[in-house]
Amino acid sequence: MVTKTKYHHGDLRKSLVSTATDMVTEGGIEGLSFRKLAERIGVSRTAAYHHFTDKNDLLCAIAEQGFEQWHKRVSEIFSQENLSNENKYRNFVHAYIAFATQNPSLYELMFGRVIWKENNSTDTLKKIAYASFNYQVEMTKLWQEQGIMIQDENSLRLAQVTWATLHGIARLVIDGIYAQENQIDEMCECAVNVFLASSQKK
Repeated sequence: MVTKTKYHHGDLRKSLVSTATDMVTEGGIEGLSFRKLAERIGVSRTAAYHHFTDKNDLLCAIAEQGFEQWHKRVSEIFSQENLSNENKYRNFVHAYIAFATQNPSLYELMFGRVIWKENNSTDTLKKIAYASFNYQVEMTKLWQEQGIMIQDENSLRLAQVTWATLHGIARLVIDGIYAQENQIDEMCECAVNVFLASSQKK
């Protein structure tokens, strides 16, 4: 007997998130609606609402996917045994800015006010977002132990300042303040040099 539905339960949820991510990338958060999403996939809005209670729930799922993508990327960097610790850190900085600027709508969703300003994050998103930052804190501790970052600063505060610096650069690029590729690369290198040089200061 041939089934009438095109998707299994898990497949439809995955397709909804993937297609919604594409729509956010193409037209921003404002361009996403359940009606448009359902039409693009070829299902009813009712079917979509079986998986997500509202638009915010869907946006949180997209952000979760973004954090998963970023964690996979950064894990790949830190697992490259042929690179020195300094070059791993350099690649981390460049990769962060590249991820943010190549995926501006997704990045805005992951770290912007739409979800976080009004405390609209789901428990699942909070878990993966906090885990992502805790991973950076742990890496900061490791960099301090390896002597490539200043050792007498609190690891949490140092991780926060590092993140704030990279987030600031990303926002400047996303907002169009800086657009030339050589400027972006030079800012990344400057950030690397500042944080690595700080470990040599007494």
